[in-house]
Amino acid sequence: MSQILGIVVITLVIVALVSVFIRIYNTLVALKFNVDKAFANIDVLLKQRAEEIPNLIITVKAYMSHEKDLLTNLTALRTQYLETSNQEKKVKLNNELGKVFGKIMAVAENYPELKSNNSFVKLQERISQLEDNISDRREFFNESVNLYNVGINEFPNLILSKFMGYNEKQLLQILEIEKKYNGVKF
Repeated sequence: MSQILGIVVITLVIVALVSVFIRIYNTLVALKFNVDKAFANIDVLLKQRAEEIPNLIITVKAYMSHEKDLLTNLTALRTQYLETSNQEKKVKLNNELGKVFGKIMAVAENYPELKSNNSFVKLQERISQLEDNISDRREFFNESVNLYNVGINEFPNLILSKFMGYNEKQLLQILEIEKKYNGVKF
C-alpha cells in the first residue's frame, strides 16, 4: 500500500512539474508571437512611410539644395529599412528615420515658399497621418515588447527562456523632437 502511495505521489509531482513547464513554455511562446504580431502591424505603416520618402525628397529637394546630406541620409536609411527583414534592425532603422524626418520638418520651417507649396502641404499631411497611426501602433508594440521582456526575465521563466534562446527586444523610441511643443503659431 505504501508503495502505491509513493508511486502516486511521485506521479503527481512529475505531472505537476510537467504542467508548470508546459505553462511557462506556452506563456513564453505567446509573448514572442504577440511581439511579432505587434511588429508586423507597425511594419506595414513603417513601410508606407518609407515609400513616401521619395516623394518627400523630390518635393523638398528643390528648396533645400544645401541640405543634401540630410536627404542623402534619409534615402540611405529608407533603402536599408526596405532591404532588411531583421526585426531588431528595422526597429533601430525606424528610430533613425524618425530623427531624420524631424530634422527635415524642422528645416522646412525655414522655407516659407516650401511650406506654402501644395505638394509639400499634402505630403506633410500624409506623413502626419502616418505618424499618428505609427504612434498608436508603437504604443501597442512597446507594450508587447515590455511584457515579453518582463516575461523572459521572471523566475522561473528565465531558465526556460535562456534555454530557448529568447533575448530582450528593443522598444521603438520617442524622439526628442516629438516631445517638444513650441505653442500654437499664427
